[in-house]
Amino acid sequence: MGRLFGTDGVRGVAGRDLTAELAMDLSVAAAHVLGDAGAFSASVGRRGRPVAVVGRDPRASGEFLEAAVVAGLASSGVDVLRLGVLPTPAVAYLTTALRADMGVMISASHNPAPDNGIKFLARGGYKLPDAVENEIEQRLGEKWERPVGASVGRVREAYGEADRYVSHVLSTVDCRLDGLNVVLDCAHGAAHMVAPEALLRAGATVETIGARPDGLNINAGVGSTHLDKLQQIVVSRNADVGIAYDGDADRCLAVSHTGEVVDGDQIMAVLAMAMHTEGSLVGDTVVATVMSNLGFKLALKSAGIDVVETAVGDRYVLEAMRAGGYNLGGEQSGHVLMLDHATTGDGLLTSLHLLAVVARAKKSLAELASVMTRLPQVLVNVKDVDRAKASAPELATAVAAAESELGETGRVLIRPSGTEPMIRVMVEAASAEQAEQLAGRLAEVVRTACV
Repeated sequence: MGRLFGTDGVRGVAGRDLTAELAMDLSVAAAHVLGDAGAFSASVGRRGRPVAVVGRDPRASGEFLEAAVVAGLASSGVDVLRLGVLPTPAVAYLTTALRADMGVMISASHNPAPDNGIKFLARGGYKLPDAVENEIEQRLGEKWERPVGASVGRVREAYGEADRYVSHVLSTVDCRLDGLNVVLDCAHGAAHMVAPEALLRAGATVETIGARPDGLNINAGVGSTHLDKLQQIVVSRNADVGIAYDGDADRCLAVSHTGEVVDGDQIMAVLAMAMHTEGSLVGDTVVATVMSNLGFKLALKSAGIDVVETAVGDRYVLEAMRAGGYNLGGEQSGHVLMLDHATTGDGLLTSLHLLAVVARAKKSLAELASVMTRLPQVLVNVKDVDRAKASAPELATAVAAAESELGETGRVLIRPSGTEPMIRVMVEAASAEQAEQLAGRLAEVVRTACV
């Protein structure tokens, strides 16, 4: 059996891979690893039982998985605060704000409705390191002494805490959004209530799509992975900006008034330039992954801003940010981390700060995003090859030749998949034709050299 925890918690088809039994067992093991009988109890205001906050997105399966998670925690002697449907970053924030010992988010992010997942957060609202996830996995099914009587955990509804989160994100921006017409795509997901409320309170005029979840329509043709509808509505309504969240709203993408997509690299570039100008960008440095567009790095370099590169995954971005003390980082997919205000990627927080830059600058998002030029980027996934041979001499020679041809106007990235017999070939170049040609040539070398 492989590792149960993936790159972002435990995920699978709910009811088949991710069962109620597994959800309960995971929660018991997490309670034993993360709980602390001597921790401060937010629910009673004194030292006592450990406390957990539990949130979920609107998936139908989240209802039975939440029940199983709550049962596992309470039966282990953990007091549980049920937050209801809220974004992942709201659960992370409330883990800290409510002084909980752990947080649990039930969501499969941008995946389709049949999928679901369980993500555990440590004190302070941070994602768990691999070592802690491994310990939880190792303790699955272990024998334990079950609390009885007054020692069992108590369960309390805490749905009203959503307002605490909204008030928090609003407190981080110093500019009203009056006069901005914004279309919000909430992906029929976890942000369908808090995001429109936050932007309305900030002064924006808001129209929503994807804000009527029925438990089965999350991410279905809407959200950050399906931008077509948002692009059409932004243009037809003459809106200033479109914002699209994913199912659990830990990331966002944007659309300019012209209907052009503004991706995570461009959002980070806009935020980085603004923070650099006002002197709030720590170390004049941004943390991004190796998949960020070369145009992003060139634009920031020309503005005097350094870029620290990490492996793909927001957890690696976070690790580098915490290690270097940096306060801005993220991924091209729209995971943006602003550690002055949050412990994880937060789509609502990101969108508010992006809109605040638009409002302060009195410029369109299209004009602001033009600070960087996205170089054409081609990604080819070469399947059924030996990923361990990604450093084969023949491939290294071919990569060197391609890099010599590109010079400073492009780059090559060869990356083995972490989970499949596949090697990813990514090429950026000054033209799409050159990028496609080189990517195809390198993919052929992979097919012959990595079998």
